[in-house]
Amino acid sequence: MKTLKADGFALLDLIFVCGIIGLLASIAIPQLTMAKASAGAASAVGSMRAISSSQLTYALTCGGGFYAPKLTTLGTAPPASTEPYIGGGLGDADTVNKSGYTVRMAGTAYPGAPETCNGVGAGEAAQGFAAAADPTDPNNPRFFAINSNNAIYEHTVTLWGVMPENGEPAVGQPLVR
Repeated sequence: MKTLKADGFALLDLIFVCGIIGLLASIAIPQLTMAKASAGAASAVGSMRAISSSQLTYALTCGGGFYAPKLTTLGTAPPASTEPYIGGGLGDADTVNKSGYTVRMAGTAYPGAPETCNGVGAGEAAQGFAAAADPTDPNNPRFFAINSNNAIYEHTVTLWGVMPENGEPAVGQPLVR
């Protein structure tokens, strides 16, 4: 009498393994989504800090005490250097998509501003600036902004348009460092 040897997997084994994988995935996917949102928010805060630092450097070295009116101005290197004031792709355009956030910055031209070393004409630099990072995912409730006061604010709706170039905004909370 011969006994048959079973090779391979039974259908029941395959269903069991698929069930375990499905259970683990249902636990891991929400955590992965939260981790991705946290990483995007950290990148947005880093972008706000980079803009503020670049603006301060620009004002002290090139702007005669005035700020750059646009991100592309910060992305333009001064004549004696090959390095722009801001990197990481933030100076490539006036509105930049980075890590799930739309980053933009503006400063109102001040008529008494001098001409700067990197091509901004007289009367085009700003006395202050406002920058904001808005999420591209409509389910992400974390919006960030910064201005010439160097404090980052967070809110559940956009701060773009309500963030003054100087002083505190009417809405939002300061981000604790």
